[in-house]
Formats: sequence, C-alpha cells, structure tokens
Amino acid sequence: MKILLVRTDRIGDLILSTPAIASFRRSFPDARIEALCSPYNATVLDGSRDVDRVLTLPQDERERRVFARSLAGAYDMTVALAPISRDHRLVAATRANVRIGYVYRRRLLARVAAAYFFTRFAVSEADPSDADRHPERPIRHEVLQVLELVLLAGGTVIHPHLVLPITQQDRDAAAQLLPDSGRVGVHFAPRWLADGSTRESFVSLIDAVRRRLGKEVVVTHGKEAGSEVERLRTLLPPEVRFVGGLSLRQWAAVFERCAAVVTVDTGATHVAAAMGRPTVVVFEHRYFRLNSQEWSPWGVPGAVVRKPADVHAESLARLREEVLEGLERVL
Repeated sequence: MKILLVRTDRIGDLILSTPAIASFRRSFPDARIEALCSPYNATVLDGSRDVDRVLTLPQDERERRVFARSLAGAYDMTVALAPISRDHRLVAATRANVRIGYVYRRRLLARVAAAYFFTRFAVSEADPSDADRHPERPIRHEVLQVLELVLLAGGTVIHPHLVLPITQQDRDAAAQLLPDSGRVGVHFAPRWLADGSTRESFVSLIDAVRRRLGKEVVVTHGKEAGSEVERLRTLLPPEVRFVGGLSLRQWAAVFERCAAVVTVDTGATHVAAAMGRPTVVVFEHRYFRLNSQEWSPWGVPGAVVRKPADVHAESLARLREEVLEGLERVL
C-alpha cells in the first residue's frame, strides 16, 4: 500500500500535522508513506522516521502542473492535511482509490468541490465569524482536526504528540550560542511592531521579564526581522542575547534550553511546543477567539493573550502585564 500525505503551506502548520503523520505510520506500519511538502516547509520532515520519502512541490507553475500529472495512479491513498485548495487539487490529481481531506463548514464552494476532490472528507467547524458570534461553541485545535483524517482513513493508532526530532549536533550548536540554559526565549517577528503592539512596548516587555521574573532573555529571530534586530540591540542591554540565522532544528534546540518561550502568533509557537517548552502566545486582536483555540500551544503548559485594539499607553501596559502573568503561570 502506498500513501501520500500532502501539506504545502507553513512550517508551523506542518509541525501541527506531525501527530497525524506519526499516527498514519503507526496505523499502517507496512505501508510506504510519502509526504509532499513545499520547499519552505519540507525541513520539518528532515530525518523523520514516519515517512519513507519527502517530495517537494516545484515552485514554477508549469513544472507544478507537470508534477501533478505525474502523481496519477501512483498511490492507493492520498490525504490533504490542510484545508487549502492547492493541496486538495494535488490529492485529486493522484486519482487514488481513497482520497481524504477536510474543509471549513462556512466555505460552501469548498464543500461542493470536496465531493469531487475526495472520496471521504471531514468538515471543520472553525470559522472566524462563528467563533465571535458564538463564544460558547469550542473550536477544536488544528492537531485534533488533522488527526480526524487518520480515523477517516481507517487508522486505529493515534499518536497525539508533536514530532520534531533534533540531534546532539543541534544541541551542541545551541549550547555554543547559548551557554546558559534557563532563559526566557522571546521570538521576535514583525507582528510585534504592528496592530496593538509597538517597538517601545516590546522593549519594555523584555525589561519587565528581566526585572520581575529575575530571568535573562534570549531573542530569536528570522530573516523577516531584517534591520529591526539591530535597532532592538541598541535599545536593550548587552545581557539580552540575540540569536538568528539558524536552521529549524538549531532554533528548536535553542528553545529547548529555555525555561519558557514568548511569541506572537507564528510558527515559533509550535516549535517551542514540540520541544516541550511552556509557551505564552500573543494573538492578534481580530479573530482572537478562533485563533487562540485552533493554534494555541499544544501539549505543553501555555497561556494565550490578546493584543489590544489600540496602542494607547494603558492598553499596551495591560498587554505586557497579561504576558507576565502568563509566564508566571506556566513557569
């Protein structure tokens, strides 16, 4: 039996799919399981014992069409792990006897198309407007929504834990960058500087963590942080370490050395959770009810905080206080 698992969106979302991928492996131990990822997120499955091969989707549109046609007839079962049309179309292109995926309940056209793309599909209740109108209705975490696909496939062994293995080499690299463990990791991303947060408030938050919790801070960042990192360096004391330019697993190993992690809503949430680190996540004000349930830290002590709707001084002070209280709860 040959199974193809498809997820071509973001790194964090693929990490949230690793419990399902591990469950497919355990439910179908004799199957050949392959994964189709994007060049961006394929690194999540580097060295994974749960897949036999990782394919990457070509970036060129013409090459992508040729690649999709090459999938026809190659698999017995194909599964779209994300509710996005690109992955749905790739699964449909395989013409496998069993094609599985899920769609959002409120997206009528996607539900109609699902009857063509899939032989079996689940319907997710996650919807921003419904979550705001009906706060009494819980939204399942994305991990649980994707695990439902394992059951649809006939799987019987569920592995509920995130999977992101790191090597001793990764840990050694992290130890060189961060000799002292036990810091609070703060992942910097551009969202810290917009829509309910400011540079000055971010700097004040780090100062408050050091003063109130008595812990030093390491700030991690990716390429998207750009020149803003250098500006932050000038605003913070030298005891605050900055670490960037890392591979995914080196970044994960840095988080593993932290006592807890604070981040805005990015893939850092799920990298930290995969390392078993208590995590505090600052979500955007808009769609907070949905996002804070569907993408909260999975399987670790966690706290979720909502950005304010404005950047008034008292609103930003309240945001910082809620983050500090969240850290105190999870530590």
